[in-house]
Amino acid sequence: MHSNAQQQNQAALSRYSGRFAPSPTGPLHFGSLITAVASYCEAKSQHGRWIVRIEDTDIPRIYSGSEQHILSCLDAFGFESDAEIIFQKDRLHIYESVLGHLQSQDLIYACQCTRKMLGSNHIYTGTCRHLGLSFDQQAIRVKVSEQNIQFHDLLQGQQSANLALELGDFVLKRRDGIINYQLAVVVDDYLQGISHVVRGADLLDNTARQIWLGRLLGYPELCYMHLPLAMNDRGAKLSKQNHAQALDITQSSTLLLKALIALGQLPVDLDQPERMLTQAVAQWDRRQIPKGGEIRGIFA
Repeated sequence: MHSNAQQQNQAALSRYSGRFAPSPTGPLHFGSLITAVASYCEAKSQHGRWIVRIEDTDIPRIYSGSEQHILSCLDAFGFESDAEIIFQKDRLHIYESVLGHLQSQDLIYACQCTRKMLGSNHIYTGTCRHLGLSFDQQAIRVKVSEQNIQFHDLLQGQQSANLALELGDFVLKRRDGIINYQLAVVVDDYLQGISHVVRGADLLDNTARQIWLGRLLGYPELCYMHLPLAMNDRGAKLSKQNHAQALDITQSSTLLLKALIALGQLPVDLDQPERMLTQAVAQWDRRQIPKGGEIRGIFA
């Protein structure tokens, strides 16, 4: 499947291809900026491409004005995507076709279990795996096997997970029809020819799921780098759920400098964002990024 895309991907994967993929469930904050800066500098320092994708499959959670805020921030901070910006909500038919392919291979099944039925059990025990339920108006789960999935993260080191023992068969499409993040991100990383993923350490535990799904689909495996998370003064990560302060585009140069310093990089001259990014790329050194899962400081 996707034979033309596969040919294009082989050419794209001959060099570094990175991406920044925010979700418009709230405004971008300083933690988002750290990810944008790191993913951009890592890609450009490798003479690679850097593209922007808006991950908005969870349509009910889209925050009004967030998409425009994201685009305005990217412009204000001097970022420019090397390919057309895509919106996942416009690509639902693609994800459905991939589900159809997985169904034809008997790799997914319909699940009628509700959250109430599952209770506090964090590991899905495969209750519906052999029931042969209709796919209409049911959640769709992908089958996992009991095997270790190992990968080396460029910052977090060697990682290993056994999905069958730690999670169980996981959802690719919700009962309400919403395509799950795991499916959309794997398909789009493949179709866009992404070779490297730079993102926050809060997504580290998603990686084994995405590797598993990519293997089922025959996609090439990616290289991962999970960044430590910026924490607020209460020790909680900067996030939309914690009402992190939205980026002030009138302070773009100052915030860009703070992001680089938080990432352990040499300071750049306070200038126009585009010039600052050029200097940041020239002196980028991933080895200086703080080790571990957190970056603490005052990021107002």
